[in-house]
Parts: sequence; structure tokens; C-alpha cells
Amino acid sequence: MHFDLADLRLFIHIAESPSLTQGARRAFLSPAAASARVKALEGQLGSRLLYRDSRGVELTPAGQRLLQHARLIMRQVDYLKSEFTEYGTDAAGHIRIFANTTAVTEFLPEVLAGFLAARPGVTVDLQERLSRDIVRGVLDGAADLGIIAGPVEVSGLQVLHFSTDRLVLAVPLGHPLAGRGPLPLRDTLAYQHIGLHEGSTLLSFLREQVEKLGQSLALRIQVSSFEAVCRMIETGVGIGVIPESAALRHSRTMQLAIVELDEPWAVRERSMLVRDLEALPGSVRALIETLRSKGREL
Repeated sequence: MHFDLADLRLFIHIAESPSLTQGARRAFLSPAAASARVKALEGQLGSRLLYRDSRGVELTPAGQRLLQHARLIMRQVDYLKSEFTEYGTDAAGHIRIFANTTAVTEFLPEVLAGFLAARPGVTVDLQERLSRDIVRGVLDGAADLGIIAGPVEVSGLQVLHFSTDRLVLAVPLGHPLAGRGPLPLRDTLAYQHIGLHEGSTLLSFLREQVEKLGQSLALRIQVSSFEAVCRMIETGVGIGVIPESAALRHSRTMQLAIVELDEPWAVRERSMLVRDLEALPGSVRALIETLRSKGREL
């Protein structure tokens, strides 16, 4: 059985697009040519790979399995190319990262700025994802590196711890909860909260914890950053659960009180997820080492 790399890349484009036409366009092919190539793949595998209708395409179970293998194969091809570039083993390549909200907004921008400035040949695709999607993305080969907080229980991945993340409650000065000792989350639910945007990892995590208590999270407003959350809190709009690093930083310029949370999940280990550290190209390994060094300061 022989697979053409161009066909595998085309299949990935189609699977990640809403239609065969758009997938073909990404591969610089006509829809007819793309359709013929997919049919040839199906003939080789003896399995139908796509369901096609007026709404677009949907992967069959066999298509899902091929997509996982195709992503891994093309990732390894990209790794091979990056290892033999003129820039050297860690100074060129493309890195795709799936990360949680805190990583994307709090420390990755600073880390990546220095990392990329020193390596002109490296490009990065950074995407904010939910924890389950981060794990799945690394497993499937859709991402080279995942950054997550909290326990990770999955086989097939290497988990590299690099720092500790603590969640705290931020309230305005003079608030009834300001100055109190460690509080369980339940004691905060009588007040309106400021939350992050829909799809953020932290908001999804908090909702899960509140649902376990049989209650609901009263959100007064949702914003796009921890700075915006803190500004809302400072003016008395509500209270919010945010990472301690963000709370400490913004409390230097804003009128905020920080209250410790008495919850086992408030302290979370930050980890990097990879499939096989030794198989990664030099640029990804260099970024991992940079994050490990930065983790000592977080």
C-alpha cells in the first residue's frame, strides 16, 4: 500500500474545512481533482472516508482514523524538514501550541516574544483550547505542544511539569469578603461574578465546580482578559476567581483585595504535554526548555 504525502495533506485540508471545495482550494486543486484523489485513497484503503451532502463533508469512522494517522505523518515530515534547515536544529520550524486561558493571556506572550526574537526562522500557531481539546490535539498530532493546568490522566502522552498555578478570589476593597480567611467557593456564590469569555478554559472549569455544588454561577458580565476582569472588580461590578499571578500583578495598580480559596483544586500543577519529547524537532525542544526556565519564576 502506497500513500502520496500530497494526498494525505489534501485529506487533512478537507477534514479541517467545512466542504470539499474549500479543502481543495487550500491544497490548490480543483474540486474535481480533489474528489478523484479522495476516491483513490478510499480505493486503496477499501473504506469510505467521507460522507458528502449539500451541507459539506463529514468524516466516517475510517476517515477519523486516517485523519489521526495523516496528521502524525505530516507532522513528522515537517519535523524532518526543520531538522535540516540552514538555520540549524532549533532556529527554524513551525510550532503549533494548544494552551489554556491562563497560559495564552498571562505568560506565553512574554515567553514567546523573547523566544521568537532570538529565532527568526521559527513561526508559532498559538490557539486557546479547553483542557480536553488540548489533550486530544496532542494525542492526534494536531498540536506539537499542549499547556494545561490540573491533573492529566491519559496514556500515550508525556507530562512535563513546569510550574504551579493557584486560583484566588479577587474582590474590591471594602467588600464583605475582603480580609476573610480561606473561603470555600460556595461562600462566593451569593455574589455576582465577573467571568471570562465563553470557551475560556477557566470559565468552563469554574462552571464544572459550581455544578458539583448543585448551584449556578451568577455572571454579571464576561470580558476577554484578566486585566478587564480586575478593572470590573475594582469598580465594584462584581467579584472573580482568577490566577494569583494575575491578581498580584493588577493589585499593584488597582484597588483589589485577594482572598485565598479553601478548595483542593485551587492549587493546580501546570504541565506541558507532548507525544514523544525525543522525537520533537529542535525548535520545539528549545521552547520547552525556555518554558521550564520561565516556570521557576511563575
